Amino acid sequence: MYSRCLRSCMRTVRQMCGAKLRDKVACVGLRGRLGLQDTVVVLQCNRLRWYGQVLRKDDSKWVKKCVDYVVEALDLEVDRRERGRQ
Repeated sequence: MYSRCLRSCMRTVRQMCGAKLRDKVACVGLRGRLGLQDTVVVLQCNRLRWYGQVLRKDDSKWVKKCVDYVVEALDLEVDRRERGRQ
């Protein structure tokens, strides 16, 4: 997912700077011209900000319940099928 998002963001940055892909200008240089941060860093910060908001919510909210939910382990050996042709 990150690679797809990074490609689309860099495509937009290249268009804003007027650079082509065949010019082989470094991504760091293009982002430096526009004063932008790395896309992955921005996404991680936003995710952490959202997680902090979830942690501060009341225990009765469904989002908080989903974060605290524990999935029971299933016995995978019971229903295992053979692989390949039979």
